[in-house]
Amino acid sequence: MKIVKLQDIIGTEREVHGEGWRSRRILLKKDKMGFSLHETIWPPGHELRMWYKNHLEAVYCVAGNGSIEDLETGEVHELYDGVCYALDKHDRHILRGGTEEMRLVCVFNPPVTGLEVHDEDGAYCLVEDDDD
Repeated sequence: MKIVKLQDIIGTEREVHGEGWRSRRILLKKDKMGFSLHETIWPPGHELRMWYKNHLEAVYCVAGNGSIEDLETGEVHELYDGVCYALDKHDRHILRGGTEEMRLVCVFNPPVTGLEVHDEDGAYCLVEDDDD
């Protein structure tokens, strides 16, 4: 059994900062769960174009508000506490912060190692680590 406390992640290499957002990597590939689990904090008004072409992602909003735009269809979906979206087709999308900071719980498959950064497409490259 693994017990992970968010307070033990903040300020460590498992807290990753990007352009305006921060992600707390609760479970990673080396934890051998078959997925990775993150808490992402998204600031009001911030937007980022992404395309997880190498990963599937499910995201559950637990606080705040914003929206996600499906770049294939142009549909915009509102995000707020209690809404989940799943990028089940490696969907190209834009995540936008609303009027309040969003707190998102994210699951990636395959799991990330914690070393990934967004590339020019907004994707994470597949990173192999030494813990396989």
